[in-house]
Amino acid sequence: MSLSVAVCNSPVFAPSSSLFCNKASNIFPAHETLTLSRSHINPPSASAASPTSPFCLRLLKPPAKLGSGSDSVPGACNRHSPPVSVLKRKRPTRIDIPVASAGIVAPVSVNEETPGEESGEMERDGDGFSVYCKRGRKEAMEDRFSAITNLRNDPNQAIFGVYDGHGGSRAAEFAAKNLCNNIIKEIVSERNESKIEEAVKRGYLATDSEFLKENDVKGGSCCVTALISDGNLVVANAGDCRAVLSVGGFAEALTSDHRPSRDDERNRIENSGGYVDTFHSVWRIQGSLAVSRGIGDAHLKQWVISEPETKVRRINPHHEFLILASDGLWDKVSNQEAVDIARPFCIGTNHKQKPLLACKKLVDLSVSRGSLDDISVMIIPLSRFI
Repeated sequence: MSLSVAVCNSPVFAPSSSLFCNKASNIFPAHETLTLSRSHINPPSASAASPTSPFCLRLLKPPAKLGSGSDSVPGACNRHSPPVSVLKRKRPTRIDIPVASAGIVAPVSVNEETPGEESGEMERDGDGFSVYCKRGRKEAMEDRFSAITNLRNDPNQAIFGVYDGHGGSRAAEFAAKNLCNNIIKEIVSERNESKIEEAVKRGYLATDSEFLKENDVKGGSCCVTALISDGNLVVANAGDCRAVLSVGGFAEALTSDHRPSRDDERNRIENSGGYVDTFHSVWRIQGSLAVSRGIGDAHLKQWVISEPETKVRRINPHHEFLILASDGLWDKVSNQEAVDIARPFCIGTNHKQKPLLACKKLVDLSVSRGSLDDISVMIIPLSRFI
């Protein structure tokens, strides 16, 4: 919902897992599948706290300064536990979520070296899209993105996605490799074109089900996808990755963030037996996760559903470009600000438009305003698909 940092107001609560560089399976021979890759580094070790405990995140709160003769730490999960040496460490106990290598997903060919890995940045000018990713304070990137263009040998058909992992990068990586292809499969098998929203929904649910069958499943991922087919723009999301459309220079949000603070989401969670509370002014499910929909999150699956919300728009000349981004951008930059900054780089009679520069401008603005999260920004000029 990659790139994000383990801070109290972020849905991320663990370092990321390893990154791979593989092509998604070919559904259509002519399409291009784009994923990201990164070399491995040695992550820090973690302690043995359980990631499934609804209260374990409180261990991230720094302990109060110990006075003489003090043998307990205010804010610990068990206030009556006997004194142990770990409570006297200068740093709080870490949650035990397995970690591996760090990296950035990039739309490159299999086994191709990805430039810019050491700096934690990645950029790409693709066929009908541009994307820029910047790693946050954490040493491992958890964001991913994907792009499949030239669907059915038609340059006016494509599908794009941005994925923001939490609790590691495995779910975001899995979604980047499989979600768009699963959506395409469902659309191909759906003969009734008026039910395209149902086909997209089945694609999300299938991806979630497949991921949960993986061995040693950890973490989850927010997702936003944009399908362009037969002059239609079909946008779907699960989590707080967001899609914003520029309509003649005015920003129109095509998605609504799925967070426990939303009345309908909180009611759904509570009606299914869960609870929502605040920690450091952030609403969380079971005292843990700050997003209410996404792929993965097996230990919270009863409440964190993968069903997306979907909107369909018929593309017209007033629809200038689409921004897909993780919450690393949207937590610091408003929808209209993003459109105002990107627009001069994306429209006009100048054929040397530079939407990639717009992606970088947006990322830099978020960082300048204090974002410590991973940030991924993808811009899709829609005139290319009319």
